[in-house]
Amino acid sequence: MAKSILITGCSSGIGYDAAHGLKAHGWRVFAGCRKQEDCDRLAAEGLETVQLDYADEASIEQALAQVLAATGGTLDALYNNGAFACPGAAEDLPRGALRAIFEVNVFGVHDLTRRVIPVMRAQGHGHIINCSSILGLVVAPWRAAYNTTKFALEGLTDTLRVEMRDTNIKVVLIEPGPVTSKIRKNSVPHFEKWIDWENSPRADQYRDKLLKRLYDDSGKTDFFELPASAVTAKLIRILESDNPRPRYYVTTPTYLMGGLRRILPARALDWLLAKG
Repeated sequence: MAKSILITGCSSGIGYDAAHGLKAHGWRVFAGCRKQEDCDRLAAEGLETVQLDYADEASIEQALAQVLAATGGTLDALYNNGAFACPGAAEDLPRGALRAIFEVNVFGVHDLTRRVIPVMRAQGHGHIINCSSILGLVVAPWRAAYNTTKFALEGLTDTLRVEMRDTNIKVVLIEPGPVTSKIRKNSVPHFEKWIDWENSPRADQYRDKLLKRLYDDSGKTDFFELPASAVTAKLIRILESDNPRPRYYVTTPTYLMGGLRRILPARALDWLLAKG
C-alpha cells in the first residue's frame, strides 16, 4: 500500500506543490485546505482532500477522522504547512492580531500534531514535518507577528523532537527563505483588518516601504526566490530518510542567515536585518 501523508495549507504555493509532488512520487496524499471551494478545486485535479481550518478545533478533529477512516487508522506522515502572515510594525499590532495568528500558525499546528502522535505511536513509526521559515531563524522588520509565530514553532518542534527520541517518530523542521507563493497577497486582508497604519507614528515608512511591497501586483520575484518545488524536493528527502536531520534549509538566504546568526554579534546582525 502507498504510504499516506496529510498536508495542510494546500490551496496554493508550497502546500499545493507538495500535494501534487508527493502524489506523483507514489504517496497517498490528503490535501488539507481551509476553504471547501479550494478542496473542490484540488479534488477536480485528482487529489484526495479534507477541509481543515487550524483556527477551528472541530475542523481539525473532523479532518483527521476523515483521513484515518480512509486509511484504516494509519498515517505515515504529517506536513504542517498551513500558515498566514499579518504585516505591520510590532508597535502597531493589537493583541487581537497576535491572538489570531498564533491560533493558526502555532496552536492549530500543535493541536493537529497532538492528535496524530497517538496514531504514529500505535503503528510504531511516523514523520512529523513542520514548515517554519528563515523568519524562524532571524527576524525581518514589518513582520513581527509572523516572526514570533515561527520562532514559537521552532521551539515547539525542537522540544517535541527531543522528547520523541525514545520513539520511531521523526520530527523535522523545513525552513524556506523566499519561495514563490501567495502569502503576501493573502496577508493583505489581515493587514487591512488589524493595522491602523495611517495613525501610526510610522505612517511615512508604511507609505515608502511596506505598502509598495504589499500591494505590488507586478509579478516580479524576490532576489534568490525559488519555486515551491524546491521545498517539495527537501520534503521528499526527509520522508525517504529513516534518520532525517533536525532541520532543512531551503534557498540561499536561509543558509546565509543560518550561518550569520551564529557568527555575528547581535548588534551587527541587527544592523544587517534592519536593512530589510
